[in-house]
Amino acid sequence: MILKRWLVGDPLKTAQARYERLSKTIALAIFSSNAISSVAYATEEILLVLVLAGTAAVAWSIPVSLAILFLVLVLTISYRQIIYEYPEGGGAYIVARSNLGDRPALVAAAALMIDYVLTVAVSVAAGIAALTSAIPSLFIHREALGLVAILFIIVVNLRGVRESGKFFAVPTYFAIGGLGLLVIVGTIRSLSSSGEPPPVIDHIETEAFTMFLVLRAFAAGCAAVTGMEVISNGVKAFRQPEPKNAATTMVWMSIILASLFTGISWMAYHYGVVPKPDETVVSQLARLTFGTGLVYYAVQIGTMALLVLAANSAFAGFPHLASILARDGFMPHQMATFGDRLVFSNGIIILGFFACLLLILFQGETHALIPLYAIGVFVSFTLSQVGMVKRWLVKKGPHWQAKLIINGAGALTTGIATIIIASTKFLQGAWIVFLLITILLLMFQGIRAHYKAVREQIALDRRGARPPLPGRNIVIIPISGLNRAVVRALDFARSRPGEIRAVFVDVDPEESAKVKIQWAQWGGGVNLIALPSPYRSVLSSLLDYVEELLEKDQTTWVTVVIPEILPAKWWQGILHNQRALMLKAALLFKDRVIITDVPFHLTR
Repeated sequence: MILKRWLVGDPLKTAQARYERLSKTIALAIFSSNAISSVAYATEEILLVLVLAGTAAVAWSIPVSLAILFLVLVLTISYRQIIYEYPEGGGAYIVARSNLGDRPALVAAAALMIDYVLTVAVSVAAGIAALTSAIPSLFIHREALGLVAILFIIVVNLRGVRESGKFFAVPTYFAIGGLGLLVIVGTIRSLSSSGEPPPVIDHIETEAFTMFLVLRAFAAGCAAVTGMEVISNGVKAFRQPEPKNAATTMVWMSIILASLFTGISWMAYHYGVVPKPDETVVSQLARLTFGTGLVYYAVQIGTMALLVLAANSAFAGFPHLASILARDGFMPHQMATFGDRLVFSNGIIILGFFACLLLILFQGETHALIPLYAIGVFVSFTLSQVGMVKRWLVKKGPHWQAKLIINGAGALTTGIATIIIASTKFLQGAWIVFLLITILLLMFQGIRAHYKAVREQIALDRRGARPPLPGRNIVIIPISGLNRAVVRALDFARSRPGEIRAVFVDVDPEESAKVKIQWAQWGGGVNLIALPSPYRSVLSSLLDYVEELLEKDQTTWVTVVIPEILPAKWWQGILHNQRALMLKAALLFKDRVIITDVPFHLTR
């Protein structure tokens, strides 16, 4: 408990929740870091595909980047409409559920949850890649460094939304400033330079240049728009007026994203930069622009910080989405409750666990994780836009035709992008995402079916249900001998109403005679029943006796009071209470049986 308080902080009162809301400045750092940070690897992913057809094909990175910028524009306008129409948050899940039904909504939720896990893994892996590009000696430790980074983000998020926002705001804005300086200086120099770009080593052509290759490059570059939905999922985290502040933050995020992505793509094309296995494209551009001095290292450190902290946007979106699913009965109910610091602690811990697992499975390799990326978020993009199209057709309202056109364009473009990503990345790993979406969909439906069955079974208005009649309570105390722990349990049992019986299994006549003599002195008039056991099975004899009591009268309750010795040291626990544990396990699922432990604490 002391360690928890040191790491997480003191609990916050529920009344303090309204003070945990975010300003636009802090919210931009929390919710936008994922989308903005993708500029550090989106251009590189485009080039990794195009360079397969030789460096001459790199020229297509500009048209591909322009197509992605068009997606950014469409999604920004579309999600602003969603923010105003659904100010309670929830994003694609809420939109799809209210307009398309449960199944499409659950597909959107599953896709988003997978994307959030991938966001953490990819962002951290890319951030560590930025670090190892500047300090190559750390390359072999990238997996361990990634795990440490994830654990650090988990702890900071468990401390609360406002505190994590303040902590992450400074490095996030420092990183945006560094990348912005790189883009401004590099673009000015590229536009003002009259000479040819510096020579580069031409890569060997391994694939023919085809339109399918261009589509693959587009699919890879679509990683640039992942995270754009996070603000719509967390509208309630903003200060009032929530929708207006969220929509404004969305615009600023898109402007920063578009500017940095355009600049990096242009500079990579102008300077003829191609990906290297041990150095990122951004690192190469920073060296070409600033040399290898202080500014270069500042850009690399800022990029690393932005990429690692980009995972924080997933820690803002995943727990909130999980809480909405829990509220609707599709996730365990505990996911909907706040922790000590007014955050959804369970969701934060679960997200961190699966992100660490993913990082270990893929050994911290960014390019191995990227093929799984983007497909999930584009599925949710498409479903949310289709849901909004249906909403305007049904609801109409002021300017509904213009809104319909905007969301219709969003549905069309994201739908096409989804098909392209799914078809080009399917064999590279996208099939895993579709499999996981199916598994999560079945899990959601199974949880909902269970909760529905529970409600039906415990409902007071269930057919045949009536107020219970007074029943009989038989209290039994299983003993193997007489000691102070047994006497303490007997004292507790006598303080409760009901018929009390002490029960022991007769496996040794001499020991049984001794117990009977001691019981006459210490039993306080409580009946002592000896159960025969010709096969020396203590547990089965006790279970048979309990079952016999239950069968005699269907209104009888049986309370089993178990004396337990609690040792002073933790390791001594394996030396005691093994039979009691077996008895409790056997009785746990029996109807009308109550188990009560009475501990006797040892002092040494």
